[in-house]
Amino acid sequence: MAILEILKLPDERLKQVSEPVESFGQDLRDFIADLEETRQAGPAAVGIAAPQVGRFQRIVILDVSTRPKTPNNGYLVLINPEIVHWEGYAMGREGCLSVPDYTGNVIRATQIRLKAHDAEGGLHEYAMEGFEARAAQHEIDHLDGLLFVDRVVSRRTDLYRRKVYKS
Repeated sequence: MAILEILKLPDERLKQVSEPVESFGQDLRDFIADLEETRQAGPAAVGIAAPQVGRFQRIVILDVSTRPKTPNNGYLVLINPEIVHWEGYAMGREGCLSVPDYTGNVIRATQIRLKAHDAEGGLHEYAMEGFEARAAQHEIDHLDGLLFVDRVVSRRTDLYRRKVYKS
């Protein structure tokens, strides 16, 4: 396993739309292991998408189970995810490994239902709400070449420089 390099804004590759995964073999499982190691190495990262490490396939890892009192589906590998239903909207603060210096307010659906394959190719459907729904939408955006900064309501009033604490 390896920690992969995270692409960061303004890298133009982050705008690239990813291709569907068609082969569910050992190469895919090895990549998922590296992607998960990379996610865990990030600061409090609850999700990561393959394009963030330069692999333009529709692969997302999501795990919000460490957040207290957050309804969730546990650790998920989502391959070729597709949101099939969404409802409700709320504004919330988001950050990103690919935009390390900023956070921003983004409007997202509060409840979604999505379909995705697992690493072996099995198809599943998940109902998500709240923070997990927000995180899934954020990661799926990466697959379509979008970053949260593309969705902030106003770059002037809803984009914030991260605080840097001296140790």
